[in-house]
Amino acid sequence: MTTLLISDLHLDEERPDIARAFLRFLKERASQAEALYILGDFFEAWIGDDAMTSFQHDIAAALREVTERGTRIFLMHGNRDFLVGRSFCRQAGCTLLRDPSRIILNGAPVLLMHGDTLCTRDIAYMRFRWRLRNPVSVWLLRHLPLSKRRQLARKWRDASRMQVRRKATEIVDVTPEEVPRIMAAHGVLTLIHGHTHRPAVHELQVDGRQAQRIVLGDWNRQGWVLQVDRGGYHLTPFPID
Repeated sequence: MTTLLISDLHLDEERPDIARAFLRFLKERASQAEALYILGDFFEAWIGDDAMTSFQHDIAAALREVTERGTRIFLMHGNRDFLVGRSFCRQAGCTLLRDPSRIILNGAPVLLMHGDTLCTRDIAYMRFRWRLRNPVSVWLLRHLPLSKRRQLARKWRDASRMQVRRKATEIVDVTPEEVPRIMAAHGVLTLIHGHTHRPAVHELQVDGRQAQRIVLGDWNRQGWVLQVDRGGYHLTPFPID
């Protein structure tokens, strides 16, 4: 059977073309797969399950329709949508996945991550992430008034875009030494992640053995999907109309 992996769709009302492409992807490809893994930044922003818009409800309903046909869907938090909670997952029929998660694909262990924690040279972001993702901070955020959450979401999104433009490329990409370290710690020879928006398949060595790091692409001018089947791993783009 086929497993599909995607990330970094950044679904938002302002990009109806990406939403249409995703709904088409669900109907034409995901519904035929055994499993679909969404590795973070599924939504451009998420301020809480209690603040879902009609757009987000429609996405949840589309996911639910696919799961009811037999496809298992797994969702991992990204840095943009880490407040997605169990209420949304129940509505969508999907399972919330820890970051990182070790699964079995084609009979071998594989590590799945969003990918932001691999960017350890971005010290300012790592500190900000640690403060923001602290359980106490998450609880406080979920209990702020909706108006305040919307304000913070806009502020953080604008700041993130500005910082990415200003920082050197090597700062916002993964730290090369961190990749084999975390792969060895989890006992895998394949790592799959998103976040960096630099789709590619990288060959490397882990404890003297041949390994691979597969980077999923973001959905913008085109979409990206990693298909895993008996023939191996196939990372391919497709048009977004």
